[in-house]
Amino acid sequence: MSIQFVLLPLFVEVLLTFAVMFGMMYCRTSSLHRGETRFEDIALREPNWPVRASQFAYSFSNQFELPVLFYVLTILEIITHHADLLFVVLAWIFVVTRWMQALVHVTSNNVRVRGGFYGIGALVLVIMWLIYIVRILLALP
Repeated sequence: MSIQFVLLPLFVEVLLTFAVMFGMMYCRTSSLHRGETRFEDIALREPNWPVRASQFAYSFSNQFELPVLFYVLTILEIITHHADLLFVVLAWIFVVTRWMQALVHVTSNNVRVRGGFYGIGALVLVIMWLIYIVRILLALP
């Protein structure tokens, strides 16, 4: 399996993180320029941002939770030469659920829908880790 094929889902996940970050920056800067938010109200990380800016901020923060385990697993799969088609398919499913979860988070913020995408992605990531652990411990290809 080519390294590009294995890394492409990781790159798309990284792009999601940057997209959400730029959305957060835009919302926060706009809020400050319009005077909706004052620097004094947010200087010590107080949660005084408008709803839209908060949605992006929480979504951005969320990109450093489950995805970290995905990044580590991808690196381990490459280093140990265990990355195969199954891994790549599951990686794409994980990344698509992350994009969908982030999209819901920064738009309607419907917690049930957002939670569904989060849950599916988390389950896929658990499966990916279990497959990897079994392969390593049992010395399987």
